[in-house]
Amino acid sequence: MLIAGRYRLQTALGRGAMGEVWRAYDEMIGRSVAVKLLLSQDADPTAAARFRLEAQTAGLLNHRHVVGVLDFGAYENRLFLVMELVEGDSLAGVLNDAGRLPAGQVARIAAEAAAGLAAAHQQGIVHRDIKPGNLLLDAEGSVKIGDFGIARFMDDPAGGLTATGQIVGTSLYLAPERALGKTAGPPSDMYSLGCVLYQLLTGRPPFQAGSPVAVLHHHLDTPPTPPRELGADLPPAFENYLLGLLAKQPEDRPTAVQTAAWYSSGSWKGNAEPLPAAMPEPGRHRQAVRPAGPATTYALPSVMRDTSGGHRSRRRPRSGVNELLADRRRVAGAAAGAVVFLLAVLVGVAVFSPDSSSAETPDPGITGEVSSSATAPTAPEGSPAGP
Repeated sequence: MLIAGRYRLQTALGRGAMGEVWRAYDEMIGRSVAVKLLLSQDADPTAAARFRLEAQTAGLLNHRHVVGVLDFGAYENRLFLVMELVEGDSLAGVLNDAGRLPAGQVARIAAEAAAGLAAAHQQGIVHRDIKPGNLLLDAEGSVKIGDFGIARFMDDPAGGLTATGQIVGTSLYLAPERALGKTAGPPSDMYSLGCVLYQLLTGRPPFQAGSPVAVLHHHLDTPPTPPRELGADLPPAFENYLLGLLAKQPEDRPTAVQTAAWYSSGSWKGNAEPLPAAMPEPGRHRQAVRPAGPATTYALPSVMRDTSGGHRSRRRPRSGVNELLADRRRVAGAAAGAVVFLLAVLVGVAVFSPDSSSAETPDPGITGEVSSSATAPTAPEGSPAGP
């Protein structure tokens, strides 16, 4: 079958919700290409618009880690999209064959996928469906991001031509904010990439459950198990950074540019270090989130790990509270001493007795007013817990 007088279809490569992909030969230029044909424009009224959107978004990107768009048109009332042919397998196929990959290979995949996402984000494009099946490996093993079928422009009020409130994407790799129905942004893609990297290292996604809705709840509320606890052989720095990509809050995740630079520089080989700041809100303090189970912590971007692999939270210690309470104890003691001194001057040491002092001068160890200035754990039952 010859499309548009030049693309001869050869072998079917796959079929999705909107179209089917064929290996084809461009007889005009003399090279192999991939041709995606829209199945039907009748079943989904937005199918044609979404198909055009895919051509438009991917066509804006000219990057070695993004599948390139070569042509777009219509043939016998069917839209077609011509793309570069990636000869290798997808990461989904790699996972089926290998189960899990070594840290060095995953670090290279992370750097290349993040570089491709950075190119998209710089053009104002959010992919919205980063998953193993959409990350392809060419003959040299280099990553190519494909399938921009549900991508959206950041300034697109239509949200990528989907119904209001509709969640698009794959639940196993969906960012928490998208599970809440919020608009996808670049941090959403980075969370999805983190889920893919986690699966490459451990052989399983960060969260699994009996239904997509249950998986979404895990994305919202459940910290992921650190990969090394699942047997992944990787340096502490790698694990720390990966858990940062899986941060629940979008602003806590590294950007695509930062992630590409960090992994390509080889920083993943070392001990844990602070992650690059992803422009947190002024005055915002982050803290470690602890999952269910004893002695396990989840590292967000502001969490560091020591060289032994244990997590260290950068939560500010409560020393300020202790100092304040200590100051109040000193003030209370000084006030009580001043009262005793004045009474001694007025009445005289000779006539001062324990009975009269207890009637007229509060004992700082008994009365609620004075003990409220002391540390709350030592206050007697029934007295105020604090100011």
